[in-house]
Amino acid sequence: MKVTVSIDVPSIDEGLTFFGDVFGFIETSRPHPGYARLTLGDETIGLLAKPAGSSPAPGSDDLRRYERHWTPVHIDFRVDDFEATLARAVAKGARPEQVHRVSGFPPVAFCSDPFGHGFCIVGTNTL
Repeated sequence: MKVTVSIDVPSIDEGLTFFGDVFGFIETSRPHPGYARLTLGDETIGLLAKPAGSSPAPGSDDLRRYERHWTPVHIDFRVDDFEATLARAVAKGARPEQVHRVSGFPPVAFCSDPFGHGFCIVGTNTL
């Protein structure tokens, strides 16, 4: 089995810029004009172009919004160069909400991307 996480973004181009420039993902296919598959090594994510204010499901009272919002599911990006990745993320519009650098543990940053989704950057090495 292979699992792919898909992320709603206001436009494919905005998503490509963030996830490509920060983490190095490249677009490997666009099976639909509103969906792009991005790959980095063996990892794949999908980007779904969904406009702000659109309904996430028929009959839902909720609407898509791209300011910071809470969701019980998020992605952890495990990276070799924690500091450089965090700096790139911030430069591309991410907000670090909590950053932990504790001796004996890998560093971790709880962040939100420019689309309001929570994610974590986790170093692969202990401090």
